[in-house]
Amino acid sequence: MAPTKAPDSSRRSDRSRRAIHDAALALVTEVGYRRTTIEGIAARAGVGKQTIYRWWPSKAAVLMDAFLDLAGRAAEDAGSGSGAGSGGTGEPAPGIPDTGDLAADLKLVLRATVDELNDPALEAPTRALTAEGIVDAKLGAEFVHKLLDPQLALYVTRLRAAQEAGDVRADVDPRTALELLIGPLMHRWLLRTLPLTHAYADEIVDCAVGGLAPRA
Repeated sequence: MAPTKAPDSSRRSDRSRRAIHDAALALVTEVGYRRTTIEGIAARAGVGKQTIYRWWPSKAAVLMDAFLDLAGRAAEDAGSGSGAGSGGTGEPAPGIPDTGDLAADLKLVLRATVDELNDPALEAPTRALTAEGIVDAKLGAEFVHKLLDPQLALYVTRLRAAQEAGDVRADVDPRTALELLIGPLMHRWLLRTLPLTHAYADEIVDCAVGGLAPRA
């Protein structure tokens, strides 16, 4: 008789983690962050609470990890088509394209950000974590450190390259400049004042790049 093959514990762990991630994201989308519980996540994923606590110390940690995984997969899917990095929520891609046309490069990445923010699979958990991060300083700091800062660094790199090429004034702070791009987009998305569209992303870029350009 052939020997029985031992179960692959790592594969089982991966399946359990993915089930927990999916359950956490589904619950926060359906009932919101506050009403999502470790017990609810465990029941939805078909695992015991102890399994979750073995890997994560809190509900916030589970949701952050689940969202990072989701955003990473979304960025991979988007990046495989255009090569552009995410502008707001996804994992960092190699960088914002540098074709020599600053406006075109920024429009490409801001349009990708619009698509992510309008994606139902990403929108609800992003809103939940953003809102909770306002009242939970620790969660907010983690959200900024793990999600926002890597993306903002891509803008800084591209804007500094534009400065070196003479397309952006030397006295401009790239960190301030990137907020001219990201700030209006997030403001409209958070408040739902008007639809978030590619045309709006292009308008933001045109206004910002015009103000950043060297003056005669």
